[in-house]
Amino acid sequence: MHRSVRRGGNSSNRNRKMLRALLRNAGIRPDRLIRASCDWRCYVRNRSDFRRMPGADEMPWGRELPILGEWDESSGALGAYFYQDLTVARWIHEICPRRHVDVGSRVDGFIGSLAVFREVEAIDIRPQTQIVPNVRFHQLDLMAALPAEWTQCTDSLSCLHTIEHFGLGRYGDKLDPTGHLKGIKQLKTMVAPGGMLYLSTQIGSERIEFNAHRVFAPTTLLSWFSEEWTIERTAVIGEACQVSESAGPELLAQSECVTGVGIVAARKRG
Repeated sequence: MHRSVRRGGNSSNRNRKMLRALLRNAGIRPDRLIRASCDWRCYVRNRSDFRRMPGADEMPWGRELPILGEWDESSGALGAYFYQDLTVARWIHEICPRRHVDVGSRVDGFIGSLAVFREVEAIDIRPQTQIVPNVRFHQLDLMAALPAEWTQCTDSLSCLHTIEHFGLGRYGDKLDPTGHLKGIKQLKTMVAPGGMLYLSTQIGSERIEFNAHRVFAPTTLLSWFSEEWTIERTAVIGEACQVSESAGPELLAQSECVTGVGIVAARKRG
């Protein structure tokens, strides 16, 4: 009987977590609703005080656009993505490859950083209709057969915070428990002998957090480059967004992150 109660309790906790996730994805955050009620009173008070000040009516008033809660926030959210993008963009800038191809990284982050100083070819399973200077887009599913023109096609390839999503269906891809392994194989095939592959993913205790992502053990990430590749650089971004770099695999192998980011720069032997 005790086991039955425990299962029921676990199910109830799981259902509450799923409900919170559903509300969050719908843009409903109970904690933010409470905060917004306080911020709204501050907004109304500030608007009233401003309207009474000399010169407030010299410029026509348009529609009101209340922005709440930014007066005590930091000047920018400098999270793991930010430091990852800076780190790998710097590595690529130092090497200055002939051609650089990216798979699935953020256009409004890493790819945008690269496009400041070089041309980038960006591959994604999703379409991209907007034109971005210095960026050429290609729509391609890397869990499908790789077209011949993409085999050993580049001397520099990046795939940042992407491989952990392959096969989870989050971005319209087909469900596949081994999707990340198929993706890794395709990425390796795309790099020409002597070329570099820059790969990052979440690291920690190995698990699937469906359908958001997988988290890989650092040793798993390193094992993907155990044959026919030489790891030239690694970096770890910890929970507090501190960045550590190393000229080899040791730093990553010793990482004890619960949920961090591991970055590998590996050269294909040939």
